[in-house]
Amino acid sequence: MTELASVSFPAVRESALGPPECPRGSRGEAPITRLTFEDGRPGWLVTGHSAARAVLADPRFTARGERHHPPVPRAPTLGESPAASTGMFNRQENAREKPEEQHYRKLLLGQLGDERMYRLTGWIEKSTEELLDAMEHHGAPADLLEHFSLPLPSLVICELLGVPDADREEFQRASAVWSGLGETAEAVLGAFTSLNAYLHRLVPRRRAHPGDDLLSGLIAADDALTDDELASIAFLLLAAGHETVAHQLALGVLTLLENPGQLAALRADPSLLDGAVEELLRHLSVVHHGPTRAALEDVEIDGRLVRAGEIVMVSLTAANHDPERFTAPATLDLTRDATGHLAFGHGAHRCLGRRLARIELRVALGALLRRFPRLRAAVPPRQIPLRHDAPVRGVRRAPVTW
Repeated sequence: MTELASVSFPAVRESALGPPECPRGSRGEAPITRLTFEDGRPGWLVTGHSAARAVLADPRFTARGERHHPPVPRAPTLGESPAASTGMFNRQENAREKPEEQHYRKLLLGQLGDERMYRLTGWIEKSTEELLDAMEHHGAPADLLEHFSLPLPSLVICELLGVPDADREEFQRASAVWSGLGETAEAVLGAFTSLNAYLHRLVPRRRAHPGDDLLSGLIAADDALTDDELASIAFLLLAAGHETVAHQLALGVLTLLENPGQLAALRADPSLLDGAVEELLRHLSVVHHGPTRAALEDVEIDGRLVRAGEIVMVSLTAANHDPERFTAPATLDLTRDATGHLAFGHGAHRCLGRRLARIELRVALGALLRRFPRLRAAVPPRQIPLRHDAPVRGVRRAPVTW
């Protein structure tokens, strides 16, 4: 096998709204390439769509181990997620997924079924309209991130977990700081600590006074789950379901505003909405640092031999812009069949909340465009401040007017 030159990661995105740039040297060479992590450790970078699916679905690669070697350095002030220290989220080097982890995923899937999604859809529609009422009352210009795209998924998480109405304002405030509005590392760490402590108080309340929420459902399905396990699951749902949806929504709206032809087509034909959500998920690929996997044994991927113990990073960004899978991938095309994109991952660790995320994005985007037919960006794209210090691609603000 011919050895490839190592590429560097991460790539810094210069534009908030343009198609993402693949890591330097990766596109046009091979679907899997030698990689040098920022700390100098060698590994592999997967950029091809089919190779990415192969790695993510192969049980010879483990999701354990990336906590000890993230693709980019973590900010030390943000602490360790409480989800990392218990059961489902405890990742030991070179160990296969334990049966209890599969049990946790099965329990969660059981709580995210048709009945709950049906109830949540109506609730999301009502909450979306209330947030738009408040944004309209605030007046233009407004920060779409602050007034709409951050609070909506936070409210959804509140409803999902059974956070009492009296606690939701403070929960939302802490969630917003942790997921995008925090001005300092100290503020973000304070919000992180506050949310963690609150979820540990919420679980016993749900155990004592069960309702129709997900935590009560998990307790009823398996009363052996400890309070720490339940709080960790709740934190994971918050971490996975808030920041990603918020920034996907904000970036999606700004991207449509920068593509007036596509936006006009969507306004003229609302039946394009479902496909538009999928194309925006593919086009934006907001999770741009990973996921990573460790090889449990020697594995050949697309003609390259990955040795046992080597770290492989799958670039979902690059896979979603692979010209072998998507024609003219840098072009936003709302009529494209974008099914098969990897925005939610693939395989055993595919995002459990993907169905809920799609509902939120579809409802929010449709309602926003109906409410504000003259919606437009309030500043040029180059003036939109970007986030470069988080695994989720996003913006610091999303100023719009109407």
